[in-house]
Amino acid sequence: MVNALLCLCAFAVGPTESLSRFEATQPHMGTSFEIVLYAPDSELANKAFRAAFTRIAELNRVMSDYDAKSELSKLSNSAPTSVPVELSNDLFRVLAAADLLSRRTEGAFDVTVGPLTKLWRRARRREEFPDADLLQAARAATGYQNLRLDPVTKSAELLVPNMRLDLGGIAKGYAADEALRAMSEAGVTRAIVNAGGDVVASDAPPGEIGWRVGVASLEPNTPPSRFLRLANGAVATSGDIWQHVEIDGIRYSHILNPRTGLGLTIRSSVTIVAASGIVADSLASAVSVLGPVDGLKLVEETAHAEALILTQGATGSEEFQSSGFRSLLASDGAIHRDVSKSNADE
Repeated sequence: MVNALLCLCAFAVGPTESLSRFEATQPHMGTSFEIVLYAPDSELANKAFRAAFTRIAELNRVMSDYDAKSELSKLSNSAPTSVPVELSNDLFRVLAAADLLSRRTEGAFDVTVGPLTKLWRRARRREEFPDADLLQAARAATGYQNLRLDPVTKSAELLVPNMRLDLGGIAKGYAADEALRAMSEAGVTRAIVNAGGDVVASDAPPGEIGWRVGVASLEPNTPPSRFLRLANGAVATSGDIWQHVEIDGIRYSHILNPRTGLGLTIRSSVTIVAASGIVADSLASAVSVLGPVDGLKLVEETAHAEALILTQGATGSEEFQSSGFRSLLASDGAIHRDVSKSNADE
């Protein structure tokens, strides 16, 4: 249920402006959705908050792999499908975007990793490497080629038994996009949504060129040293700062390589700037798996996308940037919003 009163605080922003700043936070999709917006009064601000959080909750009911009643879970439970399953517009749109990226990355991004995700969630809880037979079975049920979509009927087929879909690397970005759209339809055009590291912004705050967004580091609880100015775009950070497990001296990330079935073993933090949340979120996941060389190639081939990749391996730490990333860094003004916490999506 969406709270009736959502405003946390507000203050005037300047003598020539009639807008005030409002904040609200709610838990959804296994993380906190934080929204900051500017509106002329609390009535419009609350209307926008209600619209945004209602839309996010609606999408969670569609795309959650934890909720047995979600549309995604019902689709997974139908594997292998005997006939194509008609999908909602939202689910088809996200699966179509995922399928396109899967093909571009030859499976480095793959939403059919659900069986592997379930196995590694248990491994992290028990701090034990997955059973070899179970790992082999999970890999057999994984593969983007086994998800068939029909754009005419907006339907899907799952071609092999025991398939499970996991939208952890793309759904939050889409939900942030949709929350921003819902607020715009409610009359608020200056807002930023932070879904646990997936950040989407509309117009800049009054008198500013953009929202100031902190870039995550490789170390937990370390304040960001670099900032971006963001307006009408998105930033997503994917990394293993908060979710990983060490087994027999090897650190495994919660981010899985669909092609091996294993968690990544090289520490990394990938920050993507893109035109939308769904693109930034999914690219961050894909680049994490691809690594710096192939990952930067993918980013350079994606319109309106830039990347910063930080890695920590046996030979030390390294930094990689796409050709236009440096131009996005901010160097002026006070911090409007620190949204540097790494994504914990997969």
